[in-house]
Amino acid sequence: MALWDRIKDSAQTMQTQLVAKKNDLKSGAFRDASMAICALVAAADGTVDASERRRVAQLIATNEVLQNFPADDLQRRFDGYLDKLAADFDFGRVAVLQEVGKVKKKPVEARAVVQIGIVIGGADGDFDATERALVREVCFALGIAPAEFDL
Repeated sequence: MALWDRIKDSAQTMQTQLVAKKNDLKSGAFRDASMAICALVAAADGTVDASERRRVAQLIATNEVLQNFPADDLQRRFDGYLDKLAADFDFGRVAVLQEVGKVKKKPVEARAVVQIGIVIGGADGDFDATERALVREVCFALGIAPAEFDL
């Protein structure tokens, strides 16, 4: 199976798992952490282009799990995290990772945040090494073995 097909299948599997847990994913910490990982993945290479913003906007608009929250609120939070990363990438990265860390004590939410990172990373068909490394770093921050997600 080609790498693209594996990424696509993995993202679809992650999305199915997220939908199954939709009712457990309604906390403010999950909302913030999910937008934080979207910002981190979008900026993984140090820049955020218009296509990455569109990808996250599409995820916010269409993802069944994220429909637990108002789309404009999610977009505002995502943009705020991107602003932190744009102002000072290294310092912003620490601050945004702290937002992700707020779900560490809730395993269902923590794993769902990692899954959202994988879904957004693979949305363009290229879950590249930089994005994978970032999601691996998030796994470590949340106390989750990256191998659990084939990272």
